Amino acid sequence: MIQFEIIDGVGKITLNRAEKYHSFVREMALQMQDVLDECKQKKEVRAMLITASGKAFCAGQDLAEAIDPSIPSISKIIQEHYNPIIRKIRTIEKPVVAAVNGVAAGAGASVALACDIVVATESASFIQAFSKIGLIPDSGATFFLPRYVGMQKATALMMTAEPVSAKDAEKMGMIYKVFSDEAFETESWKLVSKLAQMPTKGLGLTKRLLNASNTNNLEEQLNMEDKCQVIAANTADFKEGVQAFLDKRKANFKGE
Repeated sequence: MIQFEIIDGVGKITLNRAEKYHSFVREMALQMQDVLDECKQKKEVRAMLITASGKAFCAGQDLAEAIDPSIPSISKIIQEHYNPIIRKIRTIEKPVVAAVNGVAAGAGASVALACDIVVATESASFIQAFSKIGLIPDSGATFFLPRYVGMQKATALMMTAEPVSAKDAEKMGMIYKVFSDEAFETESWKLVSKLAQMPTKGLGLTKRLLNASNTNNLEEQLNMEDKCQVIAANTADFKEGVQAFLDKRKANFKGE
C-alpha cells in the first residue's frame, strides 16, 4: 500500500492503492507512519517526496472502513492514523514535497497541504470533501488552509466542498507550483532532488522556525532565529558554503 525507496538522497514515498484511489485504511496509515519514521532516522534521506501511483493522489479515508463496527472509532482513526502522520510530516526537519498527481480529497488534501512544498500536475484538483458527508475538515485542514488562502476563502471551500483546480490552487497560494501533465514527474523530481543536495540542516532549521512562527510573537521569533542561526553557523555545510563562495565554485553540501 505504501512503496518506499531512497534515490540519491531522496526518500520517495508512493501511495499505492490505486484501485481505491489511494484512500487510507488502517494498515496503510500505519505503514505511512513507519516510513516517515524511517525517513527521519536515516541520514542518507535528505529530502522527501510524497506522491501516488496512477491518476489520483489520495481520496482520504476509506469510508467502508470508517463505518465498519469492527474497526476503531472515528476518534481513534484520527488519533492513531492521521494526526500522527501530520505531526511527523511537520516535525521531520527535512524538506517534504508533495507531488499531487491527481485528485486530492478530504484527508488526502490535508496530508498534501501539511507538506513543506506542494506541486501538482495541471489536471489535479483539491477538494475539502468533508461537508458532503456531514463531517468537519480534519488532519490539520482547519489549521493549514486558512493560513494559505485566508479565512474567507478557506471557510467557503470547506463549507461548499467546491473542487479547486491545480491552477486556481496555485493562484490563491494554496500550493507552490503547477506543472504540465507531461512535465510533472520530471519537474517535481528535479525540485526534490535540488532540495536533497542543498544544506539540509539549515533547511530543517528553517522548517523549525516556520512551525514556531504560528504561535510565537515577534520577540520570541527573533530570539529563536538567533539560536537557530548559531546552530546553522556551526554546521559543516555553512563552512563549505562560505569556502565555495570564496573559491568561486559549486558547493558540495552533505547535510551535516
